[in-house]
Amino acid sequence: MNKYSYPDIILWLEKKGVELYGNHFKIVETDYPIIYKLIAYFLKDEPTCFQYNINLNKGILLSGPVGCGKTSLMNVMKHLTPTEHKFTVKPCRDISFEFIQDGYQIIHKYSIGKLYESQPKTICFDDLGVENNLKYYGNECNVMAEILLSRYDLFISKKIQTHITTNLSASEIEVNYGNRVRSRLRETCNLIAFERNAIDKRK
Repeated sequence: MNKYSYPDIILWLEKKGVELYGNHFKIVETDYPIIYKLIAYFLKDEPTCFQYNINLNKGILLSGPVGCGKTSLMNVMKHLTPTEHKFTVKPCRDISFEFIQDGYQIIHKYSIGKLYESQPKTICFDDLGVENNLKYYGNECNVMAEILLSRYDLFISKKIQTHITTNLSASEIEVNYGNRVRSRLRETCNLIAFERNAIDKRK
């Protein structure tokens, strides 16, 4: 018997979403299969994760079309996650602006994950694919590719997880970041994907 009541958790998540985003926030029933997987993962519900073929040692790669609710879901899930598995949501676009300002130390900052504490931490890189290859003093750098490759090393050495949201498909990730990054993401993340025709909830 599963100790979690998923319908009750969805109601709690919806309430938390309203607190964060306002009364327009709503979890639609067609998204329940995605939500159930995320709940199982973030509550570390091993029997349900086993049914969904989700590896609790890996992070989450949440993909889907623009406006389907990826970012808001990850922000809400932060409040569901036990303290020892808390994570920070960081927009890739913001990281690109930081790189323009501060250069290569930004890659180091997010690679080791030492954002606020001395220990590496779990980060959710939000909206992977909206940032562009950037130049710092004339040197072009694929900032997120470098960070993700380093986060892979962190995962292998210290089991530190990385979560990602993206509008990109697997093949588009390869085009944007290279085969090495795509391969590493397969090793480090569970893919949870919205249907490509998922509705845009921002309309």
